[in-house]
Order: sequence, then structure tokens, then C-alpha cells
Amino acid sequence: MVTADLLSRARAGDGDAFRELAESHRRELQVHCYRMLGSLQDAEDAVQETMLAAWQGIGGFTEERASLRTWLYKIATNRCLNARRAVSRRRAREWDMSQFEAPLPTPRDEPVWLQPFPDAFLEGAIGRPLGPEARYEQSEAISLAFVTALQVLPPRQLAVLILRDVLGFHASEVAGMLEVTVQSVNSALKRARASLRRRPPAAGHQPPPAAGSPAEDAIVAMFARAWASADLDALVALLTDDVFIAMPPEPFGYEGRDNVARYWARQFGAGRTFDLVPTRANGQPAFGAYLRVPAGVRHAAGFYVLTLAGDRICGMTRFEASVLPWFGLPRSLPAR
Repeated sequence: MVTADLLSRARAGDGDAFRELAESHRRELQVHCYRMLGSLQDAEDAVQETMLAAWQGIGGFTEERASLRTWLYKIATNRCLNARRAVSRRRAREWDMSQFEAPLPTPRDEPVWLQPFPDAFLEGAIGRPLGPEARYEQSEAISLAFVTALQVLPPRQLAVLILRDVLGFHASEVAGMLEVTVQSVNSALKRARASLRRRPPAAGHQPPPAAGSPAEDAIVAMFARAWASADLDALVALLTDDVFIAMPPEPFGYEGRDNVARYWARQFGAGRTFDLVPTRANGQPAFGAYLRVPAGVRHAAGFYVLTLAGDRICGMTRFEASVLPWFGLPRSLPAR
């Protein structure tokens, strides 16, 4: 609770009082910035900038205009909008597709800067009361598929959709945060919703099993066993027909069960096998993968996040091994 005493002390320059006021909102602001930016590193930078700006501006804050939480969201949202408008950070690396063996990967118009978000960071953020106009479940609104879809929206539409449909702020509150009219907010929200509806749907996909449920545990265990034993037939049997493997920062992936099977066959070629260490990212099952060697240290080979549909895997996103420390996973495992 924001108390008059804490606020008075913070305005007088008491850093401890400010931290007590603001730090309880840090995790949810980090999730908010991640949704807007698609990058954990960029989100952390935006939160740091938000806290600094709030500390510098606390003297002018008054609860008569907005709650402290709303004020912090205003600062964070505008920091993220500035980052989204910095086009230079979005430049994609050029790839020579002729270097790839068959099957050739499928180009995708999706964010190459996308990064996974540790479930451990969701504690204290997901589950907080939302505004009455929120339209998305919090588990859906942190999934990789949803965050990926958000990144194709123009900055203003992105901010409005998150503030209105994910967090449930009233249109008047969002207008105040963005310093625009309510009519402008409603117009941006209408266009953002239409853009998301135009994205190709996952035809016929069942909803994923609940996190931590026996159904989820079963499919994750089957995947882990098949991957660790390089059992290609068992892996392919777990896939939907339209499965897609994304590999940010590469702007392409492999689409369809046959192409994925051929890609995995090459990956497991020459007897290569891997050990998996389970974790969770974006509310989804995830693994750190380590390449086995006959003797010696097993080095990290990547980080995988599974997207489930019923009792099947409809997507997998492979990230570079550099993200492993965010999940408390080592860069290497000792010899077996």
C-alpha cells in the first residue's frame, strides 16, 4: 500500500522510502516491458530506466492524478515505445540461404530479437488483480506465440493493446499514460485487434494442457526420453502435422512434420546425442541441451522451449546457449 508517510519521505529524498514504494512493482513492470520489447535484456534496461526516471520525478507525483502503479506503467510504457522506435536495433542479420542443405528452411516474418522469459521471474507478477477490461488469461499473454504476435504491431497499437486487453486499464487511463485522446486509444485498439486476428490461426489445435498437470508432464517426459536417446521416430510421433521450429536470431525455421524430421535427422547425424536439463520459460516447458561426448565436459548446445497443443508438440523455439544463465543453468555439465 502507498502510504502518505512513505510518499512524503520519498519526495524529501529518502531512497529507502522510494524503494519500498516502487520495488513491489518491479516484476510486473519487467513482464510488461518484455511483452512490449520481446527481449529480456531490453526489458531489464527499460525497467532500470523507469525506476531512475521515477526516482527523479517522485517529487512531482501526486495520487490525485493517478495511482503510483499507473504512474510507473506510464513511465515504463513510454520508455519501451522509445526503444521500439529505435529502428537500428531491429536490423536483421543477412543470411545466405545457399549454405543450407535440404530441407531448406522456411523464411519467417517474425522478430529475430525474441528472447525467452524465465518462469521464475513471473513470481510476484502473474496473478496480480487485473483491470475489469482484460481479455487475455495471464498464461496466454506471456506465451512465446503471443509475445511474437505482439512484436509485429506498430508501437502505439502494441502499447494500447497490452494496457487495455492484457492489463485491463480503462481507456481514459491509457489515454493519460500515452498523452493522447480516448478516441485515439480506441482507434489504435481496434486496429491492433484486427491485426492479431489476421495472423494465421493454428488450425485445429487443441489448447495446451495446464502447466504442471499430469498431461503436460507426460508429453514432456516422452519428448525428453526420445531426445536423449535420439529416437527420431518417437520424436516425430509427438508432432502435429504443421509443427514449426523457430531459431531466433535466424529469420527462418523448419515447417511441417516431414521437414522437421529431416532437419532432426541431420542434427542427430554422426551419432550426436544430447542431455536435457528441464526448466520453464514463458509458462511453457523448456530445456537446456548439452552435447554428449565420449569423455569430458558436456557443453551447452542450445535452449529449447516447447509449444504444446493437447497431447502433441506444435512448435519448438531454439535459442542460443547464451540464455542459459538466465534460467540458472550452467554453460557446461561435468563428465558423466
